[in-house]
Amino acid sequence: MNLCRVPGVPGVPGVPERVVWFEGHFDASVACVVMTRTWIPPTLIVLCGSVAAAGMLFSGRPVSAAALLLGLVLLAGVNSPLIFPKSIGALEAQRRSAADGRPVVYWRSGCTYCLRLRFRLGRSARQLHWVDIWRDPAGAAAVRAANEGNETVPTVVVAGEPHVNPDPQWVREQLSRLA
Repeated sequence: MNLCRVPGVPGVPGVPERVVWFEGHFDASVACVVMTRTWIPPTLIVLCGSVAAAGMLFSGRPVSAAALLLGLVLLAGVNSPLIFPKSIGALEAQRRSAADGRPVVYWRSGCTYCLRLRFRLGRSARQLHWVDIWRDPAGAAAVRAANEGNETVPTVVVAGEPHVNPDPQWVREQLSRLA
């Protein structure tokens, strides 16, 4: 067993610095495991779709195979981090939010509620600070602190107050108050 120091999240009560026990060697490659987790669902969708499309192609249905593959590639794209604005770290998002007053959205790929929020916000989604909790351990810790230990997303923090799965119209109203 080894020790690892996990930093706290400044400005978020209940997320102090702590020491965590872990087995094995700890290094920066652990962060790569967290980052690749966001790509597992879209990759599986494309792989399974490719196998199904190949089966349809070999059975003499090339149009159906192409339609299936196209549909599943689009589904994989929707479930990937690509449709969301560029994520930043939780600490950077909190710093920027304190400076400009814009809300911080904690999300993860594959979450249907996060997709709903993103699509219903439309272009105004780019005005928010987005934090992918699967890529940022400090973001995940902030969400757990706001949700009694659960990683419930989307969690939107407005003026230091967390709101779990808020109505997109309400988030849009918060943005219009800043303008």
